[in-house]
Amino acid sequence: MKKIVLTLFLTMGTAMMGFAQEKGAFETGKYRNVFVEMGYKPADVDAKLKEVFNDVFRGPNKVYFEVGDTMGYVSDIKNHDARTEGMSYGMMVAVQMGEKDIFDRLWRWTRKYMQHQKGIREGYFAWSCKTDGTRNSDGAASDGELYFITSLIFASNRWGNDTGINYKAEAKRILDCIQPKEYTPEPPRQGFGGFGGFGGQQQQGPQKMYLIDPETRLITFTPDGWGQRFTDPSYHIPAFYEVWAKWGDDGRADFWMDCAKKSREFLHKCTDEKTGLNGDQCQYDGSEMEAPRFPGMPQNPQGAPRRNGNNNFRYDSWRVPMNITLDYEWSAKDAAWQHQYGEKIQNFFYSQGVDTFLDQYRKDGSLPEGNEILGAGGFRKLRHSIGLVSTVAAASILCKHKKSKEFVDALWNAKHEPFEDGYFDAYYDGLLRLFAFMHLSGNYRVIEPK
Repeated sequence: MKKIVLTLFLTMGTAMMGFAQEKGAFETGKYRNVFVEMGYKPADVDAKLKEVFNDVFRGPNKVYFEVGDTMGYVSDIKNHDARTEGMSYGMMVAVQMGEKDIFDRLWRWTRKYMQHQKGIREGYFAWSCKTDGTRNSDGAASDGELYFITSLIFASNRWGNDTGINYKAEAKRILDCIQPKEYTPEPPRQGFGGFGGFGGQQQQGPQKMYLIDPETRLITFTPDGWGQRFTDPSYHIPAFYEVWAKWGDDGRADFWMDCAKKSREFLHKCTDEKTGLNGDQCQYDGSEMEAPRFPGMPQNPQGAPRRNGNNNFRYDSWRVPMNITLDYEWSAKDAAWQHQYGEKIQNFFYSQGVDTFLDQYRKDGSLPEGNEILGAGGFRKLRHSIGLVSTVAAASILCKHKKSKEFVDALWNAKHEPFEDGYFDAYYDGLLRLFAFMHLSGNYRVIEPK
């Protein structure tokens, strides 16, 4: 009996040590090619990745456009603008793929038109501009700064700082500017909804502006006003903070490592225990947003729930499975939970049908109704969107169950083309699809200094 107990103890101990000893690419420098592991030929994987990259940057449905000899932008075509989301994603893709000209063009356009060079928002970026560079909004969306800093550090590591742009200096400037500073809110600009004082109640009097909430050390939804009171789970990429700690050279390495730790803890809290789903936005403690109460809002029938659609899993939320995958690939500091999360969320979408699951759900897995459904491109409709197909497939890196191959095959075979009603998102769906192919082929990497 003692021998049996000892054997079980050693077996369990080995399994637990397996999780504890898992190491990410920061330590190993190794990346899996899941496509090849699942039977695809290396040459076919390379060709497919190139094809998906060209769809975004060079094909007939491209979202990247060059301006003159030195600049370029990524456009959210259906909304007729350029966003810090797309610009920073484009820069990350470019540095990962070794496309220096594209990277430099995007950064020059971003710096000229989006980045505030003085005033209370110095160093931050206007989240939306017309494609001629005119700002639709002065406020920032915090995920843009997150990606700009990380991609600039990688560019410095990859190409150095003496080829026309001092990437490291640009990254350090943003790192300095996102530290808490006092400001007086500006009156909201009319005519364009969005971040940074739009869509929420305007606060009065002097305030602090910060990208990272000083108390919780979690990233803000927006770094000013109403958006500092909550966060967006899809903005949480703990491994990016580790990049800042290693190569940001701003004297805040311990702070950034603590931000990474706090961000991982937050992701446990904001995801549903049964489905693995998360809301688009939530409180810093992971709890749901309150239902809005605006003057003139019709009262719900007695006993009917007052729902806030921001608590639902929808467009922003799609990114969370892939972000957790990235943190596992690079750091693996939360490997045991990440394995469980990956299989949990794939199990949910498997229950909805690998080829039929929809792109918006409540956290409990039920379907949203009416105005809860977030519209896009002039449509308010639930779809089987390739952007979500992509991120759920990327989570296969976290999983050991056989279902993962079905998700990877579904992504490989999916066609990025217009729906029957004409809806087509070359921008968001296209970029998430490209990121997923980079992950699953082992081409989304930590770029260390030469």
